[in-house]
Parts: sequence; C-alpha cells; structure tokens
Amino acid sequence: MKTSEQGSGAGSDAWFYLLAAVCGVGTGVADVTVNDLLFTALLVLASCMMLGLLRRRHPWRWVVAVGVFIPLTELAAYLLLTVKPTRAQVYGSILTFFPGFAGAYGGSFMRGVMDNLSQGK
Repeated sequence: MKTSEQGSGAGSDAWFYLLAAVCGVGTGVADVTVNDLLFTALLVLASCMMLGLLRRRHPWRWVVAVGVFIPLTELAAYLLLTVKPTRAQVYGSILTFFPGFAGAYGGSFMRGVMDNLSQGK
C-alpha cells in the first residue's frame, strides 16, 4: 500500500527542511539566552520527534537539519551580539545531537506504528 510519503514528490520535503531550520535556530537562540543544556536537549528532542513523525524516512536527516543550526546560532551570537557563549556551552550544543537521534528515531517508530494500526495489520 502507498503511504502519503511514497506518493509525494522529492521537492515536497523543502517545507520540512525549512521547519527544521526554524526549530534549530529557535533552539539555538534559547540555548544562548537561557544557557541550560537540559532545556536545549529537550527542545532538540521535541523538534526531531515532531519531524520524525511528519516524515518517517531517513530520520537522521532531521537530527542534522536541526542540530547544525545550534552551534551556528551560537557562533552568530558570539560574532554579532554582546552575549558570548562559553566554550562548555559550545561543546554542549554539539552534544544535543544525541537526544536528537532519540527523538527522530522515536518519532519515526511512532509513525510506523500509527501507519500499521491505521491499515489494520
């Protein structure tokens, strides 16, 4: 049976990549202003889980698409603003890839379960 993802074109994922970029930049801004690694990890987990639910195939791409913007946002804050992230904060932002993997693959798994239940298998 065809799922909604199989019938869609290749260019239809552009909106989801844009959503991932917005989530990544928003998480990066929250990381710079709040400076709490657990809160940042929670935002990455939730964003990647939502994207894994929306687009099930290749969940690792959502981790990369969200996670790459967090250190980039911290770099932009360092260069443009008076807020200077510490070295530990920059290294911690790279560690947020781990909860991102858990969220993306968990969301993908939940989508698979929901698809199987809706098909009656």
